Amino acid sequence: MHRVAVVAVDRVASLDLAIPGQVFGTAHSLDKPPGALFGAPLYDVAVCGQRRGLTITGLGNTDLYQLTAPYDLDHAVTADTLVVPGAPIAVEPPAEVLDVLRKAHDLGARIASICSGAFVLAAAGLLDGRRATTHWTCSQAFAERFPQVELDPDVLFVDNGDVLTSAGAATGFDLCIHMVRGDFGSAVAADVARHVVMAAQRDGGQAQFIVHPEPGGDGGSLEPVMLWLLERLDEPLSLSDIARQAAMSPRTLNRRFRDQTGTTPIQWLLRQRVQHAQGLLETTQLSVEEIARRCGFGSAITMRQHFGRLVRTSPLAYRRAFQMR
Repeated sequence: MHRVAVVAVDRVASLDLAIPGQVFGTAHSLDKPPGALFGAPLYDVAVCGQRRGLTITGLGNTDLYQLTAPYDLDHAVTADTLVVPGAPIAVEPPAEVLDVLRKAHDLGARIASICSGAFVLAAAGLLDGRRATTHWTCSQAFAERFPQVELDPDVLFVDNGDVLTSAGAATGFDLCIHMVRGDFGSAVAADVARHVVMAAQRDGGQAQFIVHPEPGGDGGSLEPVMLWLLERLDEPLSLSDIARQAAMSPRTLNRRFRDQTGTTPIQWLLRQRVQHAQGLLETTQLSVEEIARRCGFGSAITMRQHFGRLVRTSPLAYRRAFQMR
């Protein structure tokens, strides 16, 4: 199994600490015995702490409770992936934590951070000369402390391949599911999202400032129209079609989508179509032409264009890679 070490420093953020275990612990093989809820687990997740009696914090760095990490930091050195949750930025990361991150990275591990965990990665020198992000409330402090890092404070997460960073706590879900998708494919990632009752994964380039209105009768939530779109991925839909279904003007629809998802309706729809295509490439032997039809691209040429732009490879190369896995 792929080994994941969650590196917990003292006063670690409660939600940040829980997200990797929830996401990676939920990832299971799609091949499962009849009647079983899960197949074989795909990740072995371990929480590694710098010392006993770690204090866990909540909003505003309020102390909530204490725990004893089941594994020490040495256990993290040989992990395949290390995830560093957020913690108060006023406290310098312990030298032993930085040393573990450097050693693990030198051994080829993938290193990721959630929220202010990016400060720890930067202090270890893993972000020098690289693009990164962190929570918008501490982006100015990050830029001042680490001028050698190319900070992008407006995105949900940044993937540099071996080093990844994410913004606020909830984006940890997006980042971890993104890593599951890269490790085991779109179908497994979608299965994880369903089990944690999470909406379709947001793209890393979307904006951090996203409005989540309370459900109500004013049409503020786009969930009904999103579900309508997901049921019609094979149909040729225009912005006017979507606006008509949402009972609003195209301009209002665009604005609401940007507020709630950080992107436009058409770009959101394209992302869902590409993810659907990824699942079909992984789990079926359908031709690219047939998958393009089922995903609403109209032609294989159009699908290849959008697939290449979003996935950075061709549909056939993607299929070959996941068949080998």
